[in-house]
Amino acid sequence: MGTDDCSPVLKLSEVGGAQGDRFKALGQFFEKKYGQPPEFYVRAPGRVNLIGEHIDYCGYSVFPMAVQQDIVMAVRGVSKPTISLANMDPSYADFSCSTEKLSVERPSGSVPWSSYVLCGVLGVQEHCRLAALRGLQVAVSGSIPASSGLSSSSALVCAASLATLHANQVSLSKSEVAGVCAHAERYIGTEGGGMDQAICFLAKKGTAKLIEFNPLRAHDVQLPPGAVFVIANSLAEKNKAASSDYNCRVMECRLATQLLAKSRGLEWSKFRRLGDLQKELKLEFSEMVDMVRTVLHEQPYSKKEICSELGVTEQQLDEITLSENTRHIDQFLPYQRALHVFSEAGRVFAFRSVCESGGEDVLSRMGQLMNESHASCRDQYECSHELLDTICRIAEGVAYGARLTGAGWGGCTVALVPGDRVDEYISKLKTEFYARRPTAEGLDLDTVVFRTEPGDGAAIYM
Repeated sequence: MGTDDCSPVLKLSEVGGAQGDRFKALGQFFEKKYGQPPEFYVRAPGRVNLIGEHIDYCGYSVFPMAVQQDIVMAVRGVSKPTISLANMDPSYADFSCSTEKLSVERPSGSVPWSSYVLCGVLGVQEHCRLAALRGLQVAVSGSIPASSGLSSSSALVCAASLATLHANQVSLSKSEVAGVCAHAERYIGTEGGGMDQAICFLAKKGTAKLIEFNPLRAHDVQLPPGAVFVIANSLAEKNKAASSDYNCRVMECRLATQLLAKSRGLEWSKFRRLGDLQKELKLEFSEMVDMVRTVLHEQPYSKKEICSELGVTEQQLDEITLSENTRHIDQFLPYQRALHVFSEAGRVFAFRSVCESGGEDVLSRMGQLMNESHASCRDQYECSHELLDTICRIAEGVAYGARLTGAGWGGCTVALVPGDRVDEYISKLKTEFYARRPTAEGLDLDTVVFRTEPGDGAAIYM
C-alpha cells in the first residue's frame, strides 16, 4: 500500500508556476528575517473529508483527500538551542523559545499559531527520544484558511514534525510520523482521531483515500469520471481547540461506548471507542444502531444519571472517562452521537462501494450519501451551523450532494458537482450567499469557493 516509505525529498528547482513564486517569496522573507537563506522547505497540505465525519476518534474509517491549499515552511537548523518562528501573514506574531525543556501550554482561549508548531516539534522529540534538539529558524506561508475545516492546524503540526525530523537527521515512515502528529496535537487539549495527519502524509495525487486505523492503512480509491468537488467556506470560524464542543462530542461517544458495554455485561471501563466495542460484540452497523435504540434513551443524560448507570462517583467518572475540559459539563447526548457514528461509519464503506461500482447513477448515489451525512451531522451530532446549512440548500438542484466537512460549527462545505455545472454553482454561491455576507466584503472570492482535486502528501524540498 506504500504507507511505510518516508516523505519524499524533492528538488526545489522543479517547483514551478504560482507555487514556485510562493516558495521564492517565502525564501526572500526568511532571508530578510534571519539574515541567511533557508536550508530546506517543507510542504504539508490541507485536506477535505469527502465523507466520514467525527468517526476517526471512534476507531472508524474515513474518506479524505488532500487539497492544493497548504502550509509551507522555510527552515534552517542552527546551533543555538532556540526555536524562532515568523509568519508571512503579519496578523500572526513572531515567536521564540528555548529548545531546552520544551513544553506546550494548554491555553484557556484561542490557541496561538506557534503552539501548533511546538506540538509538532515536541511530538518528534518525545517519540524519537532526542535528548538535545537542533535549534530552528522557521518562516511560514499558509494558503489554508484558518478555522475553515480544511485542517490548517494539523498541517502546521505535520509540517513542524517533518521539519524537526529532517533538521535532526531522523527518518520515520509516513504512517509512523502521522501517528506521532495525531498524538502531538493532544498537547493543546484536542482529543482528535488521526484522519488529518494520516491524509497529510499518505495522500497521493489523483486519488482519494479510504483510511483505516489501528493499524493505520490507506487504500487508494479512484473517483469516478465526472466527479468534481467544490469547497465553499461559510466564513464562520470555529477553532476546535478553543472550546469544549469538539471534546464534548468525543466524550459523549466514549460515554455511549461505556453505557452500551455495561449493558452487555462487559468490563465497561476498558472500552473508550465505539469501534472497539463493535469489534468485541462482532455486530453489523445496523445491529449496533438497534442496540443504541434499545439500550439508550433519547432524552439528555445528566452526569448524575450516567454515574448511577455505571456505578461510579462523579470524581471517578472524571478520572476514568472525561477529559479535563469536559468535566464541567452536566448533560450529555450519547444516544444521538452514537446513532450518528454508526450510520456515518456505514456510509463511508457505502461511498467507496459506489465509487468502485460504476454505473450511470454513480454520481447521484455518491451525492445522496453526502446529503445523508450532512443531515446526520446537523441533527444527530449537532455540529453544523446555519451558514453551512444555507450553502447546502443553495447546492440543491445544481450539485449531486453537499455536506459540511471538517469539525463543523463553521468552516467549509464540500459539494459533488457535475463537471459542466461547476461555474454555474460557484456563480450561484457568489450571488446568493457571499454577496449577502458582510464578512465577504473585500475578499478574493476565488479563495473561499473553488473546485479541488486530490493532491499529494507532505514533502521536503531542497
